[in-house]
Amino acid sequence: MKRTLVVIGVILAICGVIGLTLFLFFLGVTRNVTLDPQKLELDTSCIHLYDSLGERMEEPSAEPARYETMPTHLTRAFVAVEDKRFFDHKGFDYRRIVKAALKNIATFSFSEGASTISQQLIKNTHLTSEKTVSRKLKELKLTRMLEKRYTKEDILELYLNSIYFGHSAFGIGQAAYFYFEKQPQALEPAESALLAALVRSPNRYSPFKNAEASLARRNFVLKLMHEQGYLDEAAYSTALTTPLPVSPHPLDHKSFYPSLVYEELSELFPDAETGELGDLRVYTAYDPSLQETLDALPAQSDIIAIVRGNKNNAIKAIRTDVGLPKRLPASTIKPLLVYGPATEENLISPATPILDEKTNFGGYLPDDADGASGTYVSARQALAKSINIPAVKLLNALGIDRGIGYLEKMGLSVDREDRSLALALGGMREGFSLLSLADGYATLANSGYYNPSGTILRVENTRGDVLYEKSAQNTRVFSEDTAFLVTDMLKTAAKEGTARKLRSLPFDVAAKTGTNEVGGVNLDAYTIAYTTADVVGVWMGNANNRPVSIAGGGLPANAVKEILSALYAKSAPANFSAPQGVVRLSYDGEAYEKEHRLVRSDPEAPALIDPVEYFRASALPTEQSTRFTRPSIKKPQIYIKNGSVNIVLCQTEYYDYVVKRENRGTITTIYSGEFRTNICDNSVQPGESYLYTVIPYYRGNEGTAAVLPRVQISAPSSLPDEWWE
Repeated sequence: MKRTLVVIGVILAICGVIGLTLFLFFLGVTRNVTLDPQKLELDTSCIHLYDSLGERMEEPSAEPARYETMPTHLTRAFVAVEDKRFFDHKGFDYRRIVKAALKNIATFSFSEGASTISQQLIKNTHLTSEKTVSRKLKELKLTRMLEKRYTKEDILELYLNSIYFGHSAFGIGQAAYFYFEKQPQALEPAESALLAALVRSPNRYSPFKNAEASLARRNFVLKLMHEQGYLDEAAYSTALTTPLPVSPHPLDHKSFYPSLVYEELSELFPDAETGELGDLRVYTAYDPSLQETLDALPAQSDIIAIVRGNKNNAIKAIRTDVGLPKRLPASTIKPLLVYGPATEENLISPATPILDEKTNFGGYLPDDADGASGTYVSARQALAKSINIPAVKLLNALGIDRGIGYLEKMGLSVDREDRSLALALGGMREGFSLLSLADGYATLANSGYYNPSGTILRVENTRGDVLYEKSAQNTRVFSEDTAFLVTDMLKTAAKEGTARKLRSLPFDVAAKTGTNEVGGVNLDAYTIAYTTADVVGVWMGNANNRPVSIAGGGLPANAVKEILSALYAKSAPANFSAPQGVVRLSYDGEAYEKEHRLVRSDPEAPALIDPVEYFRASALPTEQSTRFTRPSIKKPQIYIKNGSVNIVLCQTEYYDYVVKRENRGTITTIYSGEFRTNICDNSVQPGESYLYTVIPYYRGNEGTAAVLPRVQISAPSSLPDEWWE
């Protein structure tokens, strides 16, 4: 018995020593820990944004919301999902801590957390990202101090004004406006539940990025609110049927670029906005001077304007009145879906002749803006002038699924319901964002490599360690040959086609316009242009689909010209240059015009007689003209008039001609020389028949003789001696 008491005493002594040691350790670690009221206010100082010049960026701010103005369902939504015993505990929910610990032990993981709202507020505002015992002890002390100094209502107010809601929205005030264009006091229960749903993972549960997951999470919060008595049955049922928001409402033009930065940052570092990673320096491609140019653009409607670099695939500036909605792409889709893939598959070259005639494609009857011409046009002219029927013909020949395959490599997905020939003209249900289209055009500018754009170039911590640096992904979509050929065709569009408002720019620019016309009115107008350095895209229209009196080649083209002029005011970009796989080749103009065939020029052809075009070296025209090495002509006409034989030559003025005549076995040359329209032989005799042969020559090359029908010269009529009787 005595021995047992000794053992117990030793154990108690050891426990006392351990307890005292832990207490002293706690005191030592938390000795200088104090609650700083200023840190409890809205603070995004853990993230520092820098522009392309290395200067700190101005970020949007909002006044903190007051607890007394918040609807009850707003505060209770966060309590329901984050800390249901918030009003009952003193900063720590011990029941939840034990439950979480048991679950983590059972699952051999540490995925289950037990932080209260008070702990979250302290962690977000006072502590670094280190995951150590000392940090946890500091959190315990600060949470106790918080609970003693502030009421539960004060803590909720501070918490709601300090948390991050995604898309660069910090605090409940910015979040309510960004997602619903409302003040917090005007929110409905379903809206409050959605904001509470975002806190766990703003990137994952954003309604603008993952509507399905967002809806499920919001409805889960509503269910908790109903079960905990914060929503009655009627309010719960109504909230469940409330739709999610479909488009954001940025605080102003200047707030949209930071929102893209924070969105990208949340994907790179999910805990960055909470301070879990400590202070971060985020270096972006933002160009404040260029942003001013975009913000000053005149517009008669909603407008989106984007500039993104080709080398770093980074967004330099963006202006939008409506976020980045998906809109029908109209004819801007043609280079990406039709002409690029058709060139890559060797179906066309820029010179390929296409008949622009009304065609019935199984009940689909596309037409041109000015009606089908019924004539042949080259692929270059068809794209430059945005003629519709050739585009549909090419997609039909290429295959819809094959064309869509190229789009999908550029991040432009198409629903199965939209897979029809109407897609060649941008006909679909939803469409693409302007930024996605700009990334597609950058694929052409970047020699056929696709790279999605972003805003962040580099992320560093306060020690200068590089945590992230942007690098190219380089997904091959088109060959370098194809990218150059389509670009060169789009240069024609900027010189003499639908984007000809850009023709005065003193550097190489490729461009495409698009106008979405429905029922005789325009709903969307685009110009997307690019140089070797940048892509510039402008969309004009109305978010509510109200018609606009704007076409792609009008105000959007003017806006793009203004942006490009400002962008290269100091130095022009390099010109596009043909890669090794592309050759410049002349083709027979006569065969092209008369027979609509692509035939390589005769090596003996006179200089500058035939048109010249770019071709892929691997897909040159196989047939070669012999117009001058072996001259041939259509059979000339021959007729008799006033006792003379007249021969009318065909219109091939580059040839010399020899005309020979045969009569009674004697062959006489009646003409030798340059082209003449008419050759007259007045040395024929009455009653004789003659056979004429016309032989073309070019620089000594004798051509194929044309033998004409034999002609008979009539004898003069004779009268009898007694004619007078």
